[in-house]
Amino acid sequence: MKYLSTRGDATLRSFSDILLEGLAPDGGLYLPASYPKVNDATLKRWRGLAYADLAFEILSLYIDDIPAEDLRALTQKVYTPEVFGTQEIVPLTRLGTSGIALEALSNGPTLAFKDMAMQLLGALFEYELGRRGETLNILGATSGDTGSAAEYAMKGKKGVNVFMLSPHGRMSPFQQAQMFSLQDANIHNLAVEGVFDDCQDIVKAVSNDLDFKRKWRIGTVNSINWARLLAQVVYYFAGYFQATKSNSEKVSFCVPSGNFGNVCAGHVARMMGLPIGRLIVATNENDVLDEFFRTGGYRPRGAAETHETSSPSMDISKASNFERFIADLLGRNGDAVKARFSASSFTLSAEERAKIAHFGFPSRRSTHADRVATIQRCHAEFGVIIDPHTADGLKVALEKRDPGETVIVLETALPAKFEATIQEALNQPAPRPKGFEGIEALPKRFQVVPAEVATIKAYIADHA
Repeated sequence: MKYLSTRGDATLRSFSDILLEGLAPDGGLYLPASYPKVNDATLKRWRGLAYADLAFEILSLYIDDIPAEDLRALTQKVYTPEVFGTQEIVPLTRLGTSGIALEALSNGPTLAFKDMAMQLLGALFEYELGRRGETLNILGATSGDTGSAAEYAMKGKKGVNVFMLSPHGRMSPFQQAQMFSLQDANIHNLAVEGVFDDCQDIVKAVSNDLDFKRKWRIGTVNSINWARLLAQVVYYFAGYFQATKSNSEKVSFCVPSGNFGNVCAGHVARMMGLPIGRLIVATNENDVLDEFFRTGGYRPRGAAETHETSSPSMDISKASNFERFIADLLGRNGDAVKARFSASSFTLSAEERAKIAHFGFPSRRSTHADRVATIQRCHAEFGVIIDPHTADGLKVALEKRDPGETVIVLETALPAKFEATIQEALNQPAPRPKGFEGIEALPKRFQVVPAEVATIKAYIADHA
């Protein structure tokens, strides 16, 4: 399996190369030259596999430059009940007779779905760097959960430094504490005076400076890294198998969405042949993606138009992973993709909008009042407490579900990470898993920096 850039660089690269590289040299994102297809026989063989074995089967379709026995050992090491809390790893909870189920993705070390991919990514980085005898400086941006998941996956890893940018003052106290309380020497937390999109823009700018990137061995952990997104494909298959009895059934997924990485993994699973009906996109007040799927116009917002909400991990107005879907929509026309994403905004043609309808991406936005009401309803009707982001997904799923349709809502985090909203909705504290008591009071190690590329480059050069 070889990989190419969404923006037309036709140089084919191996998985191990793009694992360490992040963005392509032309500024594009990597995609496999083609999606491997699975048939009914394959799905029958995979049904009932343990999660680690399923992960190996799917990953091995995309990774042919890591020996199979090594790849299997990595998935067996990462996806264990000890790390993720249950034998199923991503257990399904059906919400009464609503036709909706929650897929639990947040039982990992940082209580967020990002652990599902980041734990594997950390293991892959350590393996590949050890094989090459090299080091890597990871530069990432987080709106809340990517950062802690990456840092917990990379802390203490040989040959890896992490430089994580986050929007200063815009994460929940729990999220800040998870990241900033880490004292490991290879972890560097930089609180940027701006919004998440400023952090993401800096990561892209540094990655696009090829001389700097190569000199300082810069890699990424955001979902612009294909390996991160590939790991997320696995839980779509796992959720489907738990929700169905045969491969003749279709299941839809509703995905809380900000950067489009999570739902893009579902797009990949569907392109592979997993019987997914619809991929329902749920946004918060930062509704760039909802606007796109309703109107065909993609209009990223600036910092002044990016709302600070009670589902902060989705406070994103430039969906960087969106480029992969647009590349597929445009038939892998690199010049067309580059033109679209070089512009400040773009609008699809009527023909392209028809293709969107064919793909099946209904969408809707959710507000703070919706989140509070949905948390209350889920608790009252089903006895389940959900976090604000999952509430965005459940609210949209309840509204968009068709009669007879099974919809799986992807859980994004545990409610303990968002204490204030749970308290507002239920007038009680969120249940807190053992080991996280008093985390907000731990000593914090971070540095506030301006939203300047030059400042971040200088910091990396001084601390790499």
